Amino acid sequence: MASPHTDTTSLGSSAGLLAKTLREYDCDPAPLFEQAGINLDAVDDPNMRFPTTRTQVLWGLAAEATGNPCIGLAAARLFQPAVLHGLGFAWLASDTLQDALARLVRYSRFINNSVAFRLEELPATLDLVIHVPETLMNGIYAGADCGFAVFLRMCQLTVGKAILPLHATLQRPPPACADEFEALFGPAIEYAAADYRLGFDRTLACEPLATAQPELARLNDQTVVDYLARYDRANITMQVRARIIEQLHDGVPKQETIADTLHVSLRSLQRRLKGEATSFKELLEDTREQLALQYLRDSHRSIGEITYLLGFSEPSNFTRAFKRWTGKSPVEYRGRTDPA
Repeated sequence: MASPHTDTTSLGSSAGLLAKTLREYDCDPAPLFEQAGINLDAVDDPNMRFPTTRTQVLWGLAAEATGNPCIGLAAARLFQPAVLHGLGFAWLASDTLQDALARLVRYSRFINNSVAFRLEELPATLDLVIHVPETLMNGIYAGADCGFAVFLRMCQLTVGKAILPLHATLQRPPPACADEFEALFGPAIEYAAADYRLGFDRTLACEPLATAQPELARLNDQTVVDYLARYDRANITMQVRARIIEQLHDGVPKQETIADTLHVSLRSLQRRLKGEATSFKELLEDTREQLALQYLRDSHRSIGEITYLLGFSEPSNFTRAFKRWTGKSPVEYRGRTDPA
């Protein structure tokens, strides 16, 4: 199947989820995987990625073999967070649903490197917005159906109840099994829209979660960052972020040192970061801010310990930076987020 997205890849474990679904239908996945050009024996390898064009062919073959136009929703029902590896575990350990969705957006290239994710804050809702290039789907919607349903399932697992979005839109045309979509996403669903969209109540999205584990979330974030730094080498932003996190505990990393570890010149590093609409200074600030928020939610770390973990020489320097980021001191922020 021709596609301009020749470098587009998807997480291999999603193909493993489809293989499991096919077996539920008493359908041998092996010939379908062979026809699509995907190695069935490799789907359990956590480091494996497959060309999205091939996985799209596989979804089309699966829908035909099972006779189920809702095969994507059927696969989502078998989903477990481990399918998303570190991202799934970090998502479940997030502080709020908004925090979890922000993680999904931040690390979306882990799932697919050509699909655009963003969050929109509207007056009543927080919307997860996903745009899949039509040329990538090429008229086969089961894979996108599965991903969209999985993200809703992860939100429900995170909150701990079967929440429904206040509104949902899909890029796909109305399916033959529209009743299944309505049962899953609720009646406020729109087809043939510009984007895939899940709109959650903003108050609900900001409520602290009883299952929050900031340290566990941070450790799994690092797993995802390391993965992307290895396998998404074209994305210099992710590689630089990974190096910043590695070096912060020894002080503020220097651009020149980061460039050396990536085997590029300083000028090349700056040019490539500019091409991805960022800079070393912006990445350093953002990485420090995100880590500071995570560390402060983890109450067993002292302000002094956090200061040095973030590469600041004095607590007063950390306090000034944190006020610049949030408008609050670290002590004030920790008091606000204290569940007691």
